[in-house]
Amino acid sequence: MSLLSLEQISVAFGHNPLLSKVSFAAEAGERVAIIGRNGAGKSTLLKIISGEQVPDEGVVRIEGGMRVAQLPQELPAANAKTVREVVSEGAGEAHELMTRYFKLLEDFENDHSEELGNIQTELDKIQGWDLEQRVNNMIQRLALPADKLMSELSGGWRRRVILAQALISNPDVLLLDEPTNHLDVPTIEWMEQQLQQFRGLILFITHDRRFLEKLANRIIELDRGNLISFSGNINAFLVFKEKLLEEEERANALFDKRLAEEEVWIRQGIKARRTRNEGRVRALEALRSERSERINRQGKAKMAIETKDKSGKLVAEFSQVSHAFEDKVILKPMDLIVSRGDRIGLIGPNGCGKSTFLKILLGSLEPKSGEVRQGTKLNIAYFDQLREQLDPEQTVAENVGEGKDVIEINGQNKHVIGYLGDFLFPPERARTPVKALSGGERNRVLLAKLFTRPANLLVMDEPTNDLDVETLELLEELLMNYDGTLLLVSHDRTFLDNVVTSVIAFEGEGNVKEYVGGYNDWIRQGGKFPTESTSQTDEAPKSKKETKKTSPEAVAEKAPAAKPKAKLSYKLQREFETMPETIAKLEEEIAALHAVTSAADFYTGDAEKVQQTLANMADKEHELETSMERWLELEDMQNG
Repeated sequence: MSLLSLEQISVAFGHNPLLSKVSFAAEAGERVAIIGRNGAGKSTLLKIISGEQVPDEGVVRIEGGMRVAQLPQELPAANAKTVREVVSEGAGEAHELMTRYFKLLEDFENDHSEELGNIQTELDKIQGWDLEQRVNNMIQRLALPADKLMSELSGGWRRRVILAQALISNPDVLLLDEPTNHLDVPTIEWMEQQLQQFRGLILFITHDRRFLEKLANRIIELDRGNLISFSGNINAFLVFKEKLLEEEERANALFDKRLAEEEVWIRQGIKARRTRNEGRVRALEALRSERSERINRQGKAKMAIETKDKSGKLVAEFSQVSHAFEDKVILKPMDLIVSRGDRIGLIGPNGCGKSTFLKILLGSLEPKSGEVRQGTKLNIAYFDQLREQLDPEQTVAENVGEGKDVIEINGQNKHVIGYLGDFLFPPERARTPVKALSGGERNRVLLAKLFTRPANLLVMDEPTNDLDVETLELLEELLMNYDGTLLLVSHDRTFLDNVVTSVIAFEGEGNVKEYVGGYNDWIRQGGKFPTESTSQTDEAPKSKKETKKTSPEAVAEKAPAAKPKAKLSYKLQREFETMPETIAKLEEEIAALHAVTSAADFYTGDAEKVQQTLANMADKEHELETSMERWLELEDMQNG
C-alpha cells in the first residue's frame, strides 16, 4: 500500500513549467533519490510533499495517520538550547504538551488542575508520556552530547542533532534536501548507516554520487517538467536514461522531417493550393503547435581552463615541516614533494587542518618548524578565495566580466554573455543578480570566474557543492585533462576517485600521510579516519563508547584475537569469551523487534501490545549497550 501519492501535480513560474502533471506513488521501505539538473524543481517537489508549498494543480495524498518529518538543507541555529531540548522539539505536539504540563506543575500558587487534566488526556491519546524515554534512546543511539549547547557544536554535530529531531517523532516518511552538504566523510558515512536502518519511506535530494549509490533503491528524475521513475540503482538508471534519450532524439527527428515535408506542401503554387486538403492544413497547424511547445533538453556545459606558462618541475617541497595551534598539533614533522602535473586530493574530517596545510604549502602561513620551498613560475588560482569575491547584488555577467563586456579566454576575445552560455547561463539568466541564483548556479558562476584566470596551479576547496551530476562529470573530465598541478579538498568520494592521482590524508593527532591513488585506494591501503576524529574536531564530549571501536564487526574482529591471560579469573575469562555471542543474539532480537515495529499496521493494533513491544525493544537496546560496555571493560582488564 502506498504511503504517499502525487496525482497530476503542476507548478510553473511564469511561462516555465517546473512540474507538468507529474504523478507517482511510493511505499514504506523505499529510499527514493530525486535527481535532475539545478533548477529542475527538486526542492519544489519536496516542499509540495511536506505541505510548505501548494501546487498550481493536482493532489498530494498521504495515507491517514502517517507522520512526515523533514531534514532541512539549512543547519539548525547555533543557539543556547541544549541538544536534548532540540531533539525533543521534534516530537511536536507531545513536546509542547509536556513542556506546558511541567510548567503548570511548577506554579504552586495557582490551581491548574483542570488544565492539567486536559493535558493528561491529550498525552494519553497521542501516547506522549514516553517522550523522555524516546529522547534518551535517540540521544544514545546517535551518540549525541545531550547537555551540550547548540552554540558549542560544529556544523557536523548540529546536522546529527537535526537528524535526531526528525527521527524522534517515529516518522513514516522522511524528506532530506542535500543532507550531506558541508559534512566531512566520516559524518557522511555515519549518516548512510543511520538512514539504511530507517524502515519507512525516504525521499532525498543529493548530488553526492557515492551517497546516492549506497542509499537509493529507486530513482526519480525531474527533466523539463516531467518525472521519470526507475526502480533500481543509479548505474542501471543511467543506462536506461541513455536509451530513453536516444529514442527521444529519433522520435524528434522523424517528427521534424514530417513537419518539414508538410511545410513544403503548404508552400506549393496556385494549382496545389486550389486542391489542398483542409484536413491536412489543420493537421499541419497541429504539428506546428506541438513543435512550438516542445521543450528541448538543455545542452551540456562547456568548460575550459586557461593554462598559464608551465611552472617549474618542482611546485613545492616540505622538509620536516610541522605546525600547531597552542596545544593542538595540526601537522607532525613531514617531508613532501609536489611536482608539476600532480593531482592531489586532501581528505580528513572538518577542522583537521586541511586549509592550514594549504596555506603553509602556498607560502601564506609560516610553519612552526621545518622548511617550505616553493617552485618557480607559479601562477595560482584559488577557488575558495573567489567565494568572497562574488557580489550578490551584481549580475552574473558583472561578477564574471568584472565590469567588462568582453573577456580574453585562451588568447581570444569573447563576449561575457557568450562565455556564460558555455556554463548554461542563457542571456536572461546571465543578467540576473547572483542573490537570486540557486546554490548550484552560484557554483557554476564561481567556476566561470575561476576559469577566466590563467593558472598552472589550481587550488580547489569543495568545488562540487550543489553541482548537478552532469556538471560534476564535466568538471571531472576537465580536471583529468588539466596539464597544470591540482590541489583538491573534497568530501565527494567518487569525485576524488575519478580525478586525483594521490591523496594526502589527515589521520588524526597531526599524522598526515601521502598515499597513491584516490579515496578507495587509500582505504585499500589501510587508511582510516581516527575513531574519535569527529568528536575531537567538533568539541563533542568524549566517552568510552566514542573512543573505542564498539560496532558488532569490531566485536567479531576482536573476539578471535582474545587470548586468556592470568589477569582474568576463570569466571571473568568465561564471561569475556561468551560476550560476542551474547551481543550477537541481542542484535538479532532487536532487529526482529525493529521489523515488527516498522510494519505499516503496527501502531493501529492493540495499544497495550504496542507499548509492551516498544518497552521490550528499549530494554533490549539498553541491555545491548550495557553488554558492549562490559565487554570493553573486560578487554581492558585482560590487556591491562
